[in-house]
Amino acid sequence: MDDRMLQPSGSAGSIVYQQLKQQIVSLELPPGTALSEKETSLAFEVSRTPVRESFVRLAQEGLVLVLPQRGTRVSLIDSDLVEEARFMREQLEKAVVRLACEDFPKDRLIELDNNLTQQQEAIRQQDSKKMFELDETFHRILFAGCRKNGTWDVIQQMNAHFNRSRILWLWTDPHWEILYEQHREMFLAIKEQRADQAERIMLEHMRLSIANLPVLKERYPDYFK
Repeated sequence: MDDRMLQPSGSAGSIVYQQLKQQIVSLELPPGTALSEKETSLAFEVSRTPVRESFVRLAQEGLVLVLPQRGTRVSLIDSDLVEEARFMREQLEKAVVRLACEDFPKDRLIELDNNLTQQQEAIRQQDSKKMFELDETFHRILFAGCRKNGTWDVIQQMNAHFNRSRILWLWTDPHWEILYEQHREMFLAIKEQRADQAERIMLEHMRLSIANLPVLKERYPDYFK
C-alpha cells in the first residue's frame, strides 16, 4: 500500500494505539505475544509510522517491550504494578463511595441499578468480557456521579496490568455472583447513605481482585513477569 494514500500518522496512530491497547488489556493479545510492525500495519491498513508511534506509547505504559535486535513483544503482567494499581484504586474508590453516600444524583442511581441488571444477565450467559465491562462501568458511574471524571481518567493510566489480572481471574473462576452481590450491596448502601458500610464493602471488593493472584501466577506462569 502506498504510504502517501494513508491518513496522517496522528489520527491513524491514535486509532492503532487505542485498539492495540484494548487488545492487550483484554488478553486478545496475550502476554509475551510477538508484535510485528509490518503485520500490524497490514492489519490496520496504515503505514509503519503510526504503528511505530503506537508501540512507543504502549512501551511507555509498560504494555509492550521494544527489544533491540529482538523485536517487540506484549509485556508480561507485572505483579508489583498490579498491586500498586490496586492500592491506588482502593484509596480513591473508598473515598468516592463515601462521597456517593453523601450526595449521589438519582439518574446515576438508575444507571447503577440498570448496570446490576445487566450484570445478572452476563452471569447467566457466562460472558466474561461483558462482565468485566460492566464491572468497570459500575465504578466509572460512581466517579461520574461524584463529579470525579478526571480522577477516573488518572486511574486508567495505571490500570492496565491490574485489569489484565482481573480479566484472567474472570476466565479462571466463573463464579461471579460475589462480584454482583458486592456491587448490589454498595448500591444499596449509597441509596441509603450508609457510608461506613459502603466503604467496608468497597475495601473487600478491591482486595478480592488481588486475592487470587498467586493462583493465577501458578496457572499461567508464562503470563507473569
